[in-house]
Amino acid sequence: MKFVDEAYIDIVAGDGGAGCVSFRHEKYKEFGGPNGGDGGRGGHVFAVADPSLNTLVDFRFSRRHEAKRGQHGMGSDMFGAAGDDITLRMPVGTIITDAETGEVLYELLTPGEQIMIAKGGDGGFGNMRYKSAINRAPRQKTPGWPGERKNLKLELKVLADVGLLGMPNAGKSTLISAISNARPKIADYPFTTLHPNLGVVRVGPEQSFVVADVPGLIEGASEGAGLGHLFLRHLQRTRLLLHIVDMAPFDESVDPVVQARAIAAELKKYDPKLYAKPRWLVLNKLDMIDADARATRVKDFIRRFRYKGPVFEISALTHEGCEQLVKAVYQHIKAQQVQEQPSLEVDPRFTGGQSD
Repeated sequence: MKFVDEAYIDIVAGDGGAGCVSFRHEKYKEFGGPNGGDGGRGGHVFAVADPSLNTLVDFRFSRRHEAKRGQHGMGSDMFGAAGDDITLRMPVGTIITDAETGEVLYELLTPGEQIMIAKGGDGGFGNMRYKSAINRAPRQKTPGWPGERKNLKLELKVLADVGLLGMPNAGKSTLISAISNARPKIADYPFTTLHPNLGVVRVGPEQSFVVADVPGLIEGASEGAGLGHLFLRHLQRTRLLLHIVDMAPFDESVDPVVQARAIAAELKKYDPKLYAKPRWLVLNKLDMIDADARATRVKDFIRRFRYKGPVFEISALTHEGCEQLVKAVYQHIKAQQVQEQPSLEVDPRFTGGQSD
């Protein structure tokens, strides 16, 4: 299935039904009075976050979505039926924006969350609504109100705790397949990953986190070069970034320090807030370096890169160092979750204390 993380749709809520002008006509009932009912409301348009979806591809082929209009009111005090609502299923993490103004209207962040994105029009009043002591035979009625019409932009930002970034062929796909249940395409050529992959990393019973792998970045990505810039948005909701560095590139003339600096520079150009996120350095493919020279090469890289944060030495292919990395990541995410929880103030009346 093709991965699509952006789409434009037109939605139309149902119009309300018109009210009815009617009078009661029965034998021996000369003054039956008004009995025209109200029109029914138009159908609403809802959006629901479906965790089984991971792409907006369905909305590329079906752009216009209309709810049913309400039925008109009828005589004999009969109100019109409400129009049928429609529900649009969208992936969790979808941002709904007004396509004309650019205003963010809604965000679907919780599985099963349902919101009304277009309200159906109210039904019109029938003449029975206007009867009174001085207006016993009203002939007024009102038409139904029109339903809302909107042009929307849908943008998907996947929800993940950890994001992997690095140059093409740095081993991101190999790493996510080694530590999670994801099975991305892996090959010995650049740009194997063409769309984001999500994997759930199991640390222990009821202990897990979600990791996202996006296509590799190249220099100039913030200006549109390569594929990675199209998917950097998926890293904006992560709590931690893992910068994967290929310590044993096929081309010996390639300097890993230069590549690592290029990634950091592109990240800063794309979004300073994304650049400011916690970012750990993961030195990969150390199994391809002689054991005697490994420590020297790692130390030289850290010195020239001028990095003072956490550094992990791994081999995604042989799983060397992956367990320590996973445990450290989980502890970091857990600590952040605790900090994000709001502190609840306890009323001293329920703790035996005295208030001032």
